[in-house]
Amino acid sequence: MKDENTTEHSHPLPGGLIPVDQWKQPEMSVQRTLKDAVRHLTAQLRAGISPDEEPFQSLDDLPSLTDKQIQHIAPHPDSTALAGALLDSLQELRQSETLRREVAVVVAPPFSGVREALVRLPGLGAVSADAESWDLIAPPDNLLMNREEARRWWDEQDLTGPWVIPELADFWLRHTSGFALISELLGRIASGQAGQGLVGCSSWCWQFWDSYLPDAHLGPVTPAPLDAERLGQWLEYLAASRDGRAITARMTDDGLYVLPVENPQDAEKRKHSGFLRDLATASRGIPGVALAIWQRSLRARPEDEMEEDTGTQARGPGGRNCWVVPLDQLSLPAMPQSSDRSIGFILHALLIHDGLDEERIALVTGVGKPELQLALSRLTRADVVYEGEASGRWHVTPLGYPMVRRHLQSWGYPVDGF
Repeated sequence: MKDENTTEHSHPLPGGLIPVDQWKQPEMSVQRTLKDAVRHLTAQLRAGISPDEEPFQSLDDLPSLTDKQIQHIAPHPDSTALAGALLDSLQELRQSETLRREVAVVVAPPFSGVREALVRLPGLGAVSADAESWDLIAPPDNLLMNREEARRWWDEQDLTGPWVIPELADFWLRHTSGFALISELLGRIASGQAGQGLVGCSSWCWQFWDSYLPDAHLGPVTPAPLDAERLGQWLEYLAASRDGRAITARMTDDGLYVLPVENPQDAEKRKHSGFLRDLATASRGIPGVALAIWQRSLRARPEDEMEEDTGTQARGPGGRNCWVVPLDQLSLPAMPQSSDRSIGFILHALLIHDGLDEERIALVTGVGKPELQLALSRLTRADVVYEGEASGRWHVTPLGYPMVRRHLQSWGYPVDGF
């Protein structure tokens, strides 16, 4: 399954999978220890200042990237590649006996890409001859069942393996009749009544069920958080994923380098910005959140856009150049000012269910239709939520997610551990 050309520095899953209790949020740059600060300063002094870096003319007014440029410089990751990387990492955990259960539970924060990757597992056989054949278990249309109905439904599913559930949150509703399906499944997994399987689960859904069934002890794993180093490697991997062209990114305000992370072997040392460390912290190490902020921060000179339009990328392995606006200059979503408590109910419901349509939002929150539509409209205008065109399900936006999590925590809602 592994690509022989894949290296530690070019990988769809930097850091692999780790036990949930080993996850740590990337540190803020202001928390850098004195020792690290001295080492950082020494490295910058040794790097020196090249003639083309001083004086540096601010480029803060450069235009944002076009959609076409973003597709080349900061595209969304390939879910099929991530699916293969997840299986490889799970195999390594089994070989090291870190993972011993027949059913692996992969818990991940929103926007980690795990759901989208696990959906691809049944199709991996078309791209890899040695891939196993996975059966996808989809939820029933009606999630409101009693315990006996849930037991009969699971008896009808083939859990002999290999089987996969891309997102556990699709199998329940926070309603008096909406718990039975997940309760029955987790009971079967905990008692060893299911064959080889793989369950993806949103960290918010997992927070609820881990509290609801604390004795299940399913040993979940999670993608390692993207700290500054891993984030830089991942962004370079994405930039080169379309046509193999590398990326050079520098700050608009002082010209310090963001990417590439490593200094070229045949060039003098470069001065690097602390942007990646701050981005890792702002995004909580979550890939989709980091990518959304990264896309918002990128800028390009007009001549760079002309280069793309004229097909200069066909020249071969030459790299692309772009510029990065400091995080404190970005306009990111803010929570609408309101005394309406229903906003908290709605946002929390969207996160613990990994998205809901309007009817089910009303069902689990008790918010009336007129009030619900008004709240969703306000949150949409603030770029805090969006409605999926195909699914009709409402979700929190990746740009708005860190702010939403902070607000829910300050309002007293239980939040995930990520």
